[in-house]
Amino acid sequence: MTDSANITDAEFAKFRALIYEIAGISLSDAKKLLLTGRLAKRLRTHNLGSYYEYFKFVTSGAASDELQIMVDLLTTNETYFFREEKHFQFLDQEVLSNFPSGRNFDIWSAACSSGEEVYTLAMVLAERWGVHGTWSVTGSDISTKVLEAAQRGYYPMERARNMPHEYLRKYCLKGVREHAGSLLIDQPLRNHARFLQVNLNATLPELGLFDVIFLRNVMIYFDVETKRQVVAKLIHKLKPGGYFIIGHAESLHGISEALQTVKPTIYRKP
Repeated sequence: MTDSANITDAEFAKFRALIYEIAGISLSDAKKLLLTGRLAKRLRTHNLGSYYEYFKFVTSGAASDELQIMVDLLTTNETYFFREEKHFQFLDQEVLSNFPSGRNFDIWSAACSSGEEVYTLAMVLAERWGVHGTWSVTGSDISTKVLEAAQRGYYPMERARNMPHEYLRKYCLKGVREHAGSLLIDQPLRNHARFLQVNLNATLPELGLFDVIFLRNVMIYFDVETKRQVVAKLIHKLKPGGYFIIGHAESLHGISEALQTVKPTIYRKP
């Protein structure tokens, strides 16, 4: 059995090309340890002696389930509620406060991971229009594993470290006894959320149009050309006058001229 760190440059190059082809994610040499750390258990599970054998296995065409597991392991990143809080303040104070009454309001969290961003958005909208308002939040991700977690809406309490205490009381059920230290998103809020598997690097499904799209903390894994392609596709899903919000470590400089800058990381479609 291979050691977890014993991957050759040629083997790493094969996985790097594969995850780029599937998800548009560029793995730098610095991610070699991350890759081996996440995939070593899969080698042991299938009693394979090298990363090359595992690569052949997942690309054989007869292991679609294992290929999805590999994608899940290599694309999943931990997140938490109210991450980069200023975006949610802008959403409430600048967007929702000026939105015409009587219209449906739809947001897409286009790389939602395990759903914390989706439910954060839902809380902000519920505060403005109530849990019975005409609004919805769509969350999508390439990973089926994180989408299953998002559907459950069940999280360690640590993920709520930035959540206002009032929101925790209004929109979450705190775990007791054997569930102590966890929370469950309350059903009325979950009713406004839908979760879909979407590969941003492929043709997008028919999702409808959105008033706001969040694409945060995923473009840092894309090369420039992939960023251009993904952003161009998402802009087509944005309503005129809609907002496009990216992570604080990201920029659309040199990526798209189809959006107007409102402030750093926040853009609007003319």
